[in-house]
Amino acid sequence: MQPLTRLQHRLHRTLPMAHLAVQALPGCPEIRLALINSDFPTGPLPPDVMRAVIAEPAYWAFCWGSGLGLARALLDAPRRVAGKHVLDLGSGSGVAGIAAAMAGARRVTACDIDADACLATTVNAEVNNVSIDVFDDLADVPRPVDVVLMADVLYDRANLPLLDAAAALNAHVIVADSRIRDLGRSDFAPIFELQALTFPNLGEFDEFRTVRLFEQRPGHGAANSSPAESA
Repeated sequence: MQPLTRLQHRLHRTLPMAHLAVQALPGCPEIRLALINSDFPTGPLPPDVMRAVIAEPAYWAFCWGSGLGLARALLDAPRRVAGKHVLDLGSGSGVAGIAAAMAGARRVTACDIDADACLATTVNAEVNNVSIDVFDDLADVPRPVDVVLMADVLYDRANLPLLDAAAALNAHVIVADSRIRDLGRSDFAPIFELQALTFPNLGEFDEFRTVRLFEQRPGHGAANSSPAESA
């Protein structure tokens, strides 16, 4: 079975009325992803489907706004990743890693504990003709890593320890998030903001339109680098 067909079957386990469509991203047309159909109904889901969504959310079938914003930032400033080993941590659809590969990264790896997200990253890398090595355990990711990308990972406060895991790699860590205004850490500092919404947008609140980028650089806190240097 072809990977895209396998991914479609994975989506149907949660949303049997949905299908995947390969679509160019708004504001980032260089990248195409296999995402849930944009005309998917936004009304209440049947109870059995809602239970499936809660038990096994197909979050990888969306390009979340922070991932889209980070992808745009990398394509606009390729020097952040060019020639480097880049890790997309919590890869979801794989959009950040794909952008890094397009921006000239020497090697891109992706890591996500969700098997469906790993498959989605693999499928979307193939769609965009880029190479990404995908892992489901951070311990298996080859070292050293030069840059760690974390987009839309901190929606759950329980995921905050991932910042420590990323920092422990002694890499340049870039975090993109639209739901957190301040990471609450002295070793991370905001660098700039941009506007992006989740795609397809099936009713996300406008309050999540602003994507904030933070960074930590190895060997010294991000507070030591100015926004002008980082942008």
